[in-house]
Amino acid sequence: MNPMRLTGPEASVIKYDLLTALSVAGLNGSPTLQTTLMRLIAAVTARYNWRADELTVGQRDLARMWSVNERTVKREIKRLLDGKILICKRGGVRGRVAAYQLNYDEIAKLSEPCWCLVGPDFDLRMKGRYQGQSTVKIVQLSDYTKHAETEDAAVQSAPGTWQRAMARLAKENADQFNAWFSQLKYTSFDKGILRLRAPSKFAQRYIETHLMRPLVSAVEAELGPIARIEFEA
Repeated sequence: MNPMRLTGPEASVIKYDLLTALSVAGLNGSPTLQTTLMRLIAAVTARYNWRADELTVGQRDLARMWSVNERTVKREIKRLLDGKILICKRGGVRGRVAAYQLNYDEIAKLSEPCWCLVGPDFDLRMKGRYQGQSTVKIVQLSDYTKHAETEDAAVQSAPGTWQRAMARLAKENADQFNAWFSQLKYTSFDKGILRLRAPSKFAQRYIETHLMRPLVSAVEAELGPIARIEFEA
């Protein structure tokens, strides 16, 4: 994203949408992710320099803002850097605070599965703004047949019943299918154990905690009883 857009006429909408995306990603993630993103949102809301497109806040100031010690601040910053949500623009040296930049592409990749949960207007707006930049591939329902025909060898070897299970999910809830199930990759089904690959750990956790019932129901209708579902790395 061009940083100049963050200071133009549409800047307020872009900023609010960005904070909303971070919020829903945290709310639908693990407790650790929730806490990390809440702390990031507080820092961004209070101290992010949108004109320079950077966050320059000392560890002591962040510790006071987050009501934690400086060791926790170091751990959270490292987690955000390792997750590529933040990018280090300038390292901190004696007398100078480090500068960090939001990684808009990674935030889009992390939060994209949750856009539809905010509402269709938000989902459409975010897709228009980030779809060309994010590494996440958004598969539309109308494109599913073509998508299925061009999947990798593991998916090509999946039985037709897996494709019919996906068609069931698409018919039952198109928005839910596009957001969560369309990018699942079939690996194998043996002795009641269904093995799948999810596009990200975040998507895997969300499906495991919120969407197992419709997934199991659709797959069992085509493949038979499922003892458990395993996600491969």
